[in-house]
Amino acid sequence: MAEITGNGVLIDRVIAKAFATNCWILSQAGSGEGLIVDPGIGDPYLHQALLDRCRELRLRPVAALITHGHLDHMFSIAPLCESERIPAFIHSDDRALLANPERALTKSTQAMIPREITFTEPDEVVELSDGLSIELAGLCLTIHHAPGHTPGSVVALVNGEYLVSGDVLFAGSIGRTDLPLGSLSDMESSLRAKIIPLPDEVIVLPGHGRTTTIGAERRNNSFLRAAMEGRLG
Repeated sequence: MAEITGNGVLIDRVIAKAFATNCWILSQAGSGEGLIVDPGIGDPYLHQALLDRCRELRLRPVAALITHGHLDHMFSIAPLCESERIPAFIHSDDRALLANPERALTKSTQAMIPREITFTEPDEVVELSDGLSIELAGLCLTIHHAPGHTPGSVVALVNGEYLVSGDVLFAGSIGRTDLPLGSLSDMESSLRAKIIPLPDEVIVLPGHGRTTTIGAERRNNSFLRAAMEGRLG
């Protein structure tokens, strides 16, 4: 169910069939524009469900943001961008995964991908970098590079009040680092430098699971506490 917050940010999501990825749809209410975050795996693609939801919300998609280069977060990025002729935003360190996602997959996961499916970059790719501020769908996004889950993982602070956290931070947990290209020491550094300094009231929109706040995670998330104390990596 779409929510329009007190400060006029529209927040909605489509939960992907595979891995229950939160595919967020964000907009500054009244802008008529939509930002799609992490178009994941449907049956097999998810872009049509996301576009149908945008139409229900009377939003025109203007961009797609990829928090990191795992297939459950970007499986549908190429058909989405091709259909709407919109750019894909991804950190430079994960860009190669757009066309070569197998580099970040285990062999067992690679075997699950049907042979007839191939991956290519969208026509327009914009590389993200740490500290970059951009405006999309009427929203002000500040990008923070937060490697650990993947080398190019990012979180995005939206209007200073919402954190699109991808697979860096979840309610009660953090992203795994035991997959190819993952790094526990990088994850600890990212949590300490990019997550812990955020204000308690920031609302977290994670890549999987329920929403939470930085304050709640600071109090209750044992992984975040371990990172704060230098015990994670």
